[in-house]
Amino acid sequence: MMQTDVVEEKISQTVPLNEWTSRMERHEQVLSDILDPYLEKRSKQEKDPVLDFLFQYYKFRPSHLRRWSPGVDVVLEHNGKTNRLPEVSELTVEPETAFLDPALFPEKRLRATRWIHELLVKTNASKPFFGCFGMHEWAMVYRAEGVRHNQVPLRFSDDRIAEIVESRPVLCTHFDAYRFFTDAARPLNKHDLTRDIFQDMEQPGCIHSNMDIYKWAYKLYPWISSDLIREAFLLAVDARTFDMKASPYDLRDRGLEPIKIETEEGRKVYLKHQTEIWERGLPVRKKLIEAYHKLISLVG
Repeated sequence: MMQTDVVEEKISQTVPLNEWTSRMERHEQVLSDILDPYLEKRSKQEKDPVLDFLFQYYKFRPSHLRRWSPGVDVVLEHNGKTNRLPEVSELTVEPETAFLDPALFPEKRLRATRWIHELLVKTNASKPFFGCFGMHEWAMVYRAEGVRHNQVPLRFSDDRIAEIVESRPVLCTHFDAYRFFTDAARPLNKHDLTRDIFQDMEQPGCIHSNMDIYKWAYKLYPWISSDLIREAFLLAVDARTFDMKASPYDLRDRGLEPIKIETEEGRKVYLKHQTEIWERGLPVRKKLIEAYHKLISLVG
């Protein structure tokens, strides 16, 4: 029995050449519309508060994001011209097919894969919470000795920022945002967050949890479909844009008009956008849960 036959016993989806090449071309085009202008700006050392974060904090290079992978549960048909195949080193290439062989998935990564799958399932099952109004970004500069993004001006004085933070409840549930709070801000948060309770505190209404769908997707590149990684990335772009608009930074010269969460009207706008991000994130997270489940069932 050929290796392809063995793989096809486990893999349910075979994709014709014209279909997967079309998907690969669309992937490149959609991302080029975002990445080309960004890389041009970066070559001139111009800052981008949205995409800089997504490529520096999340550590997945634009070149990797561009590179299309079918994911582990797909067999690609081809005509022998292997130069047209995806540039994925893990791809097993045979005379008429190419695929990611589940047997080659690194066993040492299986434990972390199961942990992430469990996190995604728990988050998806949790009740969304919408009452934070983006105060996490304000808590990161509250009574700070130095501001992390010191190249970007703030909309208010330090005293006014402190007044705004102290006038609102701080209700962050996301540890990876909380850990950047200033020392003075942490005691103001309702929750004493730690890495140990990360899974228990994640909830799907959180802006950062929705951005993190992208992180959990690319963590398993190329075993997760790049179509899904791209969908998670586009969600993260919009979530980060919204996050920065609601922050205390003045980014109007970058095209980001502030959402004034210090006002009642601004909080209504915030709630509307946060709900929209949550609604968009639900199907993306569910697809990722299914992709993780599929991978674990194939390799575990």
